[in-house]
Amino acid sequence: MRRSMKRFKVRRGAAAVEFAFVAPVFFLVVLGVIEFTRAMMVEELLTNAAHEGARAGVLDGAQESDVDNAVNRYLSAAGISGATTAVSPNPPSSANYGQSVQVTVTIPYKSVSWLPVPQYLGSATLEAVSLMRRETSN
Repeated sequence: MRRSMKRFKVRRGAAAVEFAFVAPVFFLVVLGVIEFTRAMMVEELLTNAAHEGARAGVLDGAQESDVDNAVNRYLSAAGISGATTAVSPNPPSSANYGQSVQVTVTIPYKSVSWLPVPQYLGSATLEAVSLMRRETSN
């Protein structure tokens, strides 16, 4: 009985030492998962916003401001602001029947990160592109 008690006392601080070694790696992995998951979520939102902008751009008489408004309306509903929208051709209503209207939406990851200091994707720019063919004529 005494022998087992002695072994317990010798290993009493082992768990604290092991945790001290494992905790930083564990927290880095957890923060990395949070960061990459947020990037994928925002990338999907940008894709949907670009699609909404392209839908607005293929309508008769559409202007770049119509596309910007559609993109910003979609993103603001998700709590995202500060995205940049590019439309080609500009104005989109200048595209002929069957031509594509391309909408590109970009945003720096730093402005949408949930973490105060993004470690892995801090310098990344998220981008989504949507092409839609114009099916009406001017």
